[in-house]
Parts: sequence; structure tokens; C-alpha cells
Amino acid sequence: MHAAITDGASARALRLRSVKGLYAITPDTRDTSWLVDAVLAAVRGGAAVVQYRNKSADHELRMNQASRLAAALASTGVPLIVNDDVDIAAEVRAQGVHVGEDDPGLERARARIGPHAVIGVSCYDDLARARALVDAGADYIAFGSFFPSQVKPDARRAQLSLLRDAAALRVPIVAIGGITAQNAGTLAREGAHAVAVISAVFAHRDPAAIESAAREIADCFDAR
Repeated sequence: MHAAITDGASARALRLRSVKGLYAITPDTRDTSWLVDAVLAAVRGGAAVVQYRNKSADHELRMNQASRLAAALASTGVPLIVNDDVDIAAEVRAQGVHVGEDDPGLERARARIGPHAVIGVSCYDDLARARALVDAGADYIAFGSFFPSQVKPDARRAQLSLLRDAAALRVPIVAIGGITAQNAGTLAREGAHAVAVISAVFAHRDPAAIESAAREIADCFDAR
């Protein structure tokens, strides 16, 4: 195997080990300074992965925010994953990208961000989709919504049994949708390696409260 490919695969494997515990997803906001402070507070509270997601922003703002987050996280060792936008992920040298069913395919994503980066995929309530995407090269899979979600109230609902069934795919499993400190432990016990959370962490404005909320969820995995 070519040395660059080997190095890329090793780097990707190392980053995949971070897909555990609290996977923090950023909320929609135009306040970039607050966003950076909030994300760093979540990291201090135990967030192992940060996904940059802003569905309401234009390209210029998303590029600026992603770049600021990449710089802020560089010294923390916490990987930055960019939601949906493979080009922004490549431009800011994020550690990965997360794609949904309407986003560019895995082949294009891998070609754009390289062998070193992590590619996660949304699988909703569909084990067959997860299996096919893992076969196609996805590094981790995300299922949900497991509980009613403030961000996506109409999201498809997934059953807890899906987490157990997906264990055979042998990649990290991320649970998403309505997750709080009160239900994260259940998902961990059923087989989720990580829980993706927006509201239960970032509904707070004060960084100290964000750090505390993040720690409460991260502790659900430490207690397993």
C-alpha cells in the first residue's frame, strides 16, 4: 500500500476513536464569537467530537464560522466534522464531514477531503442503508431520531433495537434526536458509541452552563 494512503488510513482510524460519548452539534447562530466560546465550553465539559452545522447561514458565514472553529479546536485534539458541505470541510481542513441522503455521495466526499478524513453518514431508521454505506466506505453511522427532537420535530423515529442490530457492522454508532442527560445512558447501554446533541448543550447561553450540561451527558458514558 502506498505510504500516503497508509498514513491517511492510520490518521482516520485515530480520529474514529474520538467518536464516543458526547458528539456536540452546533446550533444555528450568527454570533460567531459566542459560537466559538460555546464550543470550547462544551469541549471542556467532555465533548469528544464537534460537528459544525448551521442550516440558516449563507456560504460566507458558514465558511467563516467553520474556519474559526477549526482554528479554535486545533490545540484541543477534538476533531471538527462539517455537516453536509464537503467543500467547506476541505477548505478549512476539518477532520471530517457528515453527509445525509441528499448530500454528495461517499466517493465524491472521499475524493474531496482525502484518505485521512472521517466520513459519517445519516442512516435515520434504516439498517439496510447503514450496511450499504459501510460497505461503500463510511467510517461511522448515525441513527435517529430516538426521541422527540426540538430541532427536527418531524424526523423519522428509530427504535432502540436498531442500535443492537447495527453492532454487527463494526463501526462507531451515533444516536441522535431529542437526547438529554436523562436518556443518554439508555442509548449507551443499548449500543450507541456516541450521542449527537444540540439543544441539551447549546440551549444555554452562558459558557459555564454549557460546560456543565456537556459534562452531565459525557458522564453517562463514563458510568457504563
